[in-house]
Amino acid sequence: MRKKLSLIIGALAMAATTPLSAQPKGDEPVAVPRTIKQGIDFVYVDPQMSNVARRKQRPQNWLSRLFNFGASDRRGAPNPMFDQLARGLQQYRASWGRLPQTKIPAGAALKRGSTGKRVQLLRTRLGLPVGGGYDDQVSQAVSAYQAVHGLGTPDGIAGKATIASLNRGSLYYSRRIAINMERAYRLPAVRAFNRYVVVDSGAAEAYLFDRDRMADKMRVVVGSPKTKTPMMAVIMRNAKVNPYWNVPPELVRSLTAQKVKEQGLSYFKNFHYEVLSDWGPNARIIDPKTVNWAGIRTGKIKPTVRVRQLPGPWNSMRNMKFQMPNDYGIYLHDTPHPELFAESERHLSNGCVRLEDYRRFATWVFGYVPQSENGVEHQFDLPRPIPVYMTYLTVSATGNGVVFRPDPYGFDALAMPQMFDGSSKIASTEGQLTVS
Repeated sequence: MRKKLSLIIGALAMAATTPLSAQPKGDEPVAVPRTIKQGIDFVYVDPQMSNVARRKQRPQNWLSRLFNFGASDRRGAPNPMFDQLARGLQQYRASWGRLPQTKIPAGAALKRGSTGKRVQLLRTRLGLPVGGGYDDQVSQAVSAYQAVHGLGTPDGIAGKATIASLNRGSLYYSRRIAINMERAYRLPAVRAFNRYVVVDSGAAEAYLFDRDRMADKMRVVVGSPKTKTPMMAVIMRNAKVNPYWNVPPELVRSLTAQKVKEQGLSYFKNFHYEVLSDWGPNARIIDPKTVNWAGIRTGKIKPTVRVRQLPGPWNSMRNMKFQMPNDYGIYLHDTPHPELFAESERHLSNGCVRLEDYRRFATWVFGYVPQSENGVEHQFDLPRPIPVYMTYLTVSATGNGVVFRPDPYGFDALAMPQMFDGSSKIASTEGQLTVS
């Protein structure tokens, strides 16, 4: 199983001389080293498998290989998400890709009743007969284009964003599909695992796969554009019920010590915190008044104490934390803010993944919902470790093609030169693509 997992995942980069795991840190993610090009590459972080992780997996030329993709070209059959995107690319090329790639000059928004040369160019670009103005046929075609290309609520008005998208041309969007196919190809191959989880931070959703079939899915809250959830693969091994939240050392200085100055030592009781002597396994609870908070706040003293929030409804992880050993502080957990799952924009966390329904997730993982007596923290080992793949997809397959989503992390823009420019340039063969 370990060998199979390592073959389908990208790079593990060791960026520091001192392992992150040897440094005190709390329950907040840390940045992925810049040496890892997150446009495409996964971070392989499972400590027991890092010695066999591939340093680099060269991207494929899906624009030329797609229609000749056979068993001899891969170690195993592609996964379902790859297959859906592959079909989506074919359908996209057969519809929007076949249209004339006519450029439309910038100018005022075009809408029903508009006339002139720019309207005629727009009609040509959309494959409509030349002649006539901006009629219902044009408006409907523009609305359809906007719906597919992720341009907000389709309104049939060719404004600045719509014209800019049309002028990018179908090659740009075909490449975006190919980039997403590359990410999907690095997910588990068919029959690689009985069960695995895919967290898609592009869609802010989690998918639970059982024998290569999506058994369930749920909304998640993922990292913001400033605190991105990394693309990585790791093994989920256990979970904590009624977890503590350990405040990171930097936040002890910038948050805890500052709150002590503003509110006094009552801050700890009011917000359910306790202070421990250190980060070791035998740390003891100490009185907060024995700590020099002023020195910590000004930076004169490096915090060596550990501050943690007690289990309860106020806790940032609330009822349950699903642990996946990694040096980046990424895990899945419950949240005291369920209202956020009703939002369409869910790129809001510091990098960890908040689950819409931790009880449903726990039932799928354990077969039941683990409970702990007296509200104290208790760790439960999973009956069987489960691979978790955190990817980033900005294109979703539909019954008749694809729909593009925003690129909040900028990973598509980062991946473009990795796959299509420079020394690793993948030549465009778009003009050669045909659909049988």
